[in-house]
Amino acid sequence: MSAFAALNRRVVSCRKCLRLVAHREKVAKAKKREFRAWDYWGKPVPGFGDPHARLLLVGLAPAAHGANRTGRMFTGDSSGDWLYEALHRFGFANQAESVSRDDGLALTDCYITAAARCAPPGNKPTAAEFAQCRPFLIDELRLLTRVRVVVPLGKLGHDAYLRAAGLPDRPRFGHGVETELSNGIHMIASYHPSRQNTNTGRLTRAMWHGIFRRAGEILAG
Repeated sequence: MSAFAALNRRVVSCRKCLRLVAHREKVAKAKKREFRAWDYWGKPVPGFGDPHARLLLVGLAPAAHGANRTGRMFTGDSSGDWLYEALHRFGFANQAESVSRDDGLALTDCYITAAARCAPPGNKPTAAEFAQCRPFLIDELRLLTRVRVVVPLGKLGHDAYLRAAGLPDRPRFGHGVETELSNGIHMIASYHPSRQNTNTGRLTRAMWHGIFRRAGEILAG
């Protein structure tokens, strides 16, 4: 078994945070009307992508009826629609849509993970829940030895990466803010592509595409 497979197996079997376990399983049982025919995943969601990636994306947590349903990061919700369209546009994904674990999607030079692996009530993990999940992110960073660019999606993803990487750096969070971190990695911060940001115009397609265009420029340089 590969190191990534072993790590993902540990992620999926985790039941440490009782509040999150109860919530993710309740959602998986109740379901959303439009997804009644689905057999919800209802477990922690492992990272996804190219184990040799130079681009790392760090999100917040699985969406209740997105990744908690499909079992793959940013799959099956509007945030994923935005993300995979951009990754495809800039050459990091073989297709622009992500609807299920068996839809043929593959990432190139890109890996996607999150600060928390279970869908939280109100999309808000507690500080203790973030801390319980952090060892998984630490192990991923250890295995992803070729990463050159990190794009944290939202302030919580931004802070989670810095903590997991054990960095003293405390760069300002803001959309498009770039920082050369003390570990030699280039960070490009981004707003999260949640409906709260995309529907209000806080995050536009042009702003969003600019993040991945810039990441591609850095990797090409």
